[in-house]
Amino acid sequence: MVLEMAEIAVKEGMEAEFEAGVAKAAPLFRRAKGCRSMALRRCVEAPARYRLFVEWETLEDHTVAFRASPDFQEWRNLVAHCFASPPAVEHWAPAVEGF
Repeated sequence: MVLEMAEIAVKEGMEAEFEAGVAKAAPLFRRAKGCRSMALRRCVEAPARYRLFVEWETLEDHTVAFRASPDFQEWRNLVAHCFASPPAVEHWAPAVEGF
């Protein structure tokens, strides 16, 4: 399992539109090859900053299969106009599991 973590800065005043776009995009992730889950979190101290967490079976399910799909283009069409800057995306592998 690989966890994609994207830090997304949204243009001020576009938070509600961004969240609505992410909600509309949920089915795109749900049907993506290897996607286990997707969650969006909003920063309490900086409300225009978000983190998107997506669990993938493999790195390639995200970087190759999803990014090359029409669903990725639809995802970007739904939310990219809200970005204040390009998202910073990293991929994480399990190291220690707690509870």
